[in-house]
Amino acid sequence: MHDAKTHLSRIIERVEGGEEVFIDRAGTPVAKVVPLVRRVNRTAIGSLAGQLDLSGEWDSPQTNDDIADTFGVGA
Repeated sequence: MHDAKTHLSRIIERVEGGEEVFIDRAGTPVAKVVPLVRRVNRTAIGSLAGQLDLSGEWDSPQTNDDIADTFGVGA
């Protein structure tokens, strides 16, 4: 535990590299430090290119009315 406090920045560097680090007290594991799984940043134009299908009647009046009905929004 004391080593973890002393070397926290090194532990974080290892975790940033994808490693899972176990911390123990008197030989008994008490914690596991793991990398966070970050969400993909989708703010850039074109970041969903090739992942969406907007063909057909996706923006037709009928489709819009169906969506409005689904969410209880009056037209």
